[in-house]
Amino acid sequence: MSLKTSLARLKRLLPAGELRLEPDFCQQFAGDKWFAAHQPDAVALPRTAESVATVLRFAHQHRIPVTPRGAGHGYVGGCVPQHGGIVLSVERMKRIKEISADDFVAVVQPGVITKTLQDAVEKQGLYYPPDPASRADCSLGGNIATNAGGPRCLKYGVTRDYVLGLQVALADGSLIRLGSRTHKNKTGFDLHRLFVGSEGLLGVVTEATLKLIPLPPSRACLAVGFDSTRTATRALKEVFKAGFLPCALEIADSFTLAAARKRTGSKQLEGCGSLFIVELDGHAKSVRSEIADLERIVRTAKPLFINRAVGHEACEKLWQLRREFSYSLRDTGLTKLNEDIVVPRGRLEDLFQFAAKLQKKHGLPVAAFGHAGDGNIHVNIMLDRGEPGAEKRADAALDELFKQIIKWGGAITGEHGIGLAKKRWWPQAADARVRQLHREVKKALDPRGILNPGKFV
Repeated sequence: MSLKTSLARLKRLLPAGELRLEPDFCQQFAGDKWFAAHQPDAVALPRTAESVATVLRFAHQHRIPVTPRGAGHGYVGGCVPQHGGIVLSVERMKRIKEISADDFVAVVQPGVITKTLQDAVEKQGLYYPPDPASRADCSLGGNIATNAGGPRCLKYGVTRDYVLGLQVALADGSLIRLGSRTHKNKTGFDLHRLFVGSEGLLGVVTEATLKLIPLPPSRACLAVGFDSTRTATRALKEVFKAGFLPCALEIADSFTLAAARKRTGSKQLEGCGSLFIVELDGHAKSVRSEIADLERIVRTAKPLFINRAVGHEACEKLWQLRREFSYSLRDTGLTKLNEDIVVPRGRLEDLFQFAAKLQKKHGLPVAAFGHAGDGNIHVNIMLDRGEPGAEKRADAALDELFKQIIKWGGAITGEHGIGLAKKRWWPQAADARVRQLHREVKKALDPRGILNPGKFV
């Protein structure tokens, strides 16, 4: 049976409108925010877990590739349908099924936008902390598939730490429930966490039970400018030495700030070599006292300036500068090769020094900013694709970057995943036995290899 005939049969098995075959429509699902794309033969748009199961059961029987997709805001080509077949998009599965203030859980379908859930729970005095930069656009299913993080993960942890239970459709179309709605559970293996960060290779999340916590009633921030990243990273160490655990601690280098100054017109950023933003949260009285103490500590490093914000609206205004970083770098007209590497916390100063050496050696601008509190820094090689030899130099710079990160005991990705973008460095990041173990798990759950083929496993 031809693929075209098979897909026509599948369309009859699904509710109306849940399988689209028109090439123009399918082209919209060919890629994400990375530089690769491949048009699928069909796009499944299920509204229920049962429809997801139907698609997978049929694809398993007929050996049709299936590429799961959230909102398409990934940065590593994770949802590119390399082998064609079916893209299974969960964008129509966007119901918040339950928010329980008594159990401190939310039950959601995978297509729910992250910020939509956050806004809904905060109206009830509850809190879902994971906050990827694209939270207004990315889906919770995609967050689970990549174990998304964000600035607040320093204090509160990443997506994995909030997944209590999952309903998952396996490759053969069977639906299983893993975990529970309790905040502690040691019944067997932690199988639901196996699917967190699995990048669509092991199954499709059709429902998630997520942990909530009480919403901190107040927050306060400092934005602090320094003459260099060296001074800034040393000041950060003093924050921790003083016993503070901020909910967020971000840092940026001079190239990033120069681009942000041009975009925003901020006079403060002129001549600024580094900036960090630190946020505390808790009860209003303690937050006001602690932010004043923190400011006194930071002043000993002789910063260029300190901006203080207290309260939600003031903090959001201060954070707006951080949210402009990526847009500012795009404004340069250069192509941003975004690498979300992670180093041990003690290597933060070394990382910025190494990034400066890469820039000098390869003649390419490097913009580094990100989550200083946990060592997850976005090292962006800024590439002029029209410049002869620039792409070759960028490849060499990335090879050196990942080699050094691994040597330091770091990780080649902290929150974006491997996808296609980091596939070539996967053998360096994981030894032969570890890679074999991944293949064994993959084969056990997806014996015919239909789920997201062409990726790192």
